[in-house]
Amino acid sequence: MQVQAEFVNKKIESEVGGEVNRFEKLSEMFEKKLRELGAVEIFSKDDLDKIIDDLMNVKGADNGDMEVTLDDIIMTTRCILLKENQRLDRVDYTLSSGGAMVVRHSEPFIIEKVRRWFQKISLTTVYRDSKKMLKPSFKESGQCFPLKGNSGFVQIRLRTTIILEAITLEHVDKAVGYDRSNAPKNCRVYGWHQGHDADIGVETGKMLLLVEFSYDLEKSNAQTFNVLDSVGSGLVDTVKLDFTSNQGSPSHTCIYRLQVHGHEPTSVSMLATQS
Repeated sequence: MQVQAEFVNKKIESEVGGEVNRFEKLSEMFEKKLRELGAVEIFSKDDLDKIIDDLMNVKGADNGDMEVTLDDIIMTTRCILLKENQRLDRVDYTLSSGGAMVVRHSEPFIIEKVRRWFQKISLTTVYRDSKKMLKPSFKESGQCFPLKGNSGFVQIRLRTTIILEAITLEHVDKAVGYDRSNAPKNCRVYGWHQGHDADIGVETGKMLLLVEFSYDLEKSNAQTFNVLDSVGSGLVDTVKLDFTSNQGSPSHTCIYRLQVHGHEPTSVSMLATQS
């Protein structure tokens, strides 16, 4: 009996070890292919692992535990990138992988123990999960940054100075999210040129109202709003999203993704006037 038990244990260890090695090999192949396509910065390691895990599960369920091939990896990669590009087809200047970052936000919606720690260290501390707003969520429910209450704000430093054209606010799709009452509703977006004075507060008079809008749950999950005509060609490197209400949740509001679109100024003198 002991010999049989040892044999079974070794067989299990061998199968599990083989599965782990196969997963790691697929992860390396996937990352290599993304690098070849110039898109590796779009995905985090966790994103890659989840995509591969889902692909392996689908292949196993549909085809009786068939091997995932390089062709599967390539096809999945191209499909994801195609959908991401087709969704908006505009440059996003808030991508964290491009250098954008959250610099301030209202109180996050987190468990009590972590909240006490957050409040103790500093009210201006940026919570690590806020970075979720600055990268694709791939329509996965829960992959957002939750803020306490039905009103609040997030302030983002763009990856470079731009002439801003539009704002896109994204929430989870109604086909995926079972409760979307935590989506923002009435919003305002302000912008200004902070320059190198990152630690100096901006005067209210220098903040431009870029756009005011209401997020509509009955429309597309990614909704784009053009900036006001009065904004003109003003230069912006920092934006602030203020939401004064959500879709009904009294406890928290979820920001899945905020995108800022525009174009970089061509004149060096334009930049000089803003410094």
